[in-house]
Amino acid sequence: MDIEQLHNYAMSLGEVEESLPFGPDTIVYKINNKIFLLLALDENPLRFNVKCNPDLAIELREKYSSVLPGYHMNKKHWNTIVVDGLLSSNQLKEFIKHSFDLVKGKKK
Repeated sequence: MDIEQLHNYAMSLGEVEESLPFGPDTIVYKINNKIFLLLALDENPLRFNVKCNPDLAIELREKYSSVLPGYHMNKKHWNTIVVDGLLSSNQLKEFIKHSFDLVKGKKK
């Protein structure tokens, strides 16, 4: 997946807002005014951060070398996903959807 495909998928989830609060190199995607996805525009390979159930986060990090503790985030609840071809587009979408669902359930 490339940046455009990730962006299109995130926006397709509905009620999603995007912004650039940290500068021009990171797109932030929110639902209910809460972040569920951060997409780095200046990384090669492409990387993004997603929220994750803490137990699942550890499991995914142990299983996939492309799943790392969340960069600049709470390492317990966030993963950084490296888009290096080792994970399928469907897996990437599953990580984003999981994050979306976790955050959508919370109202600010």
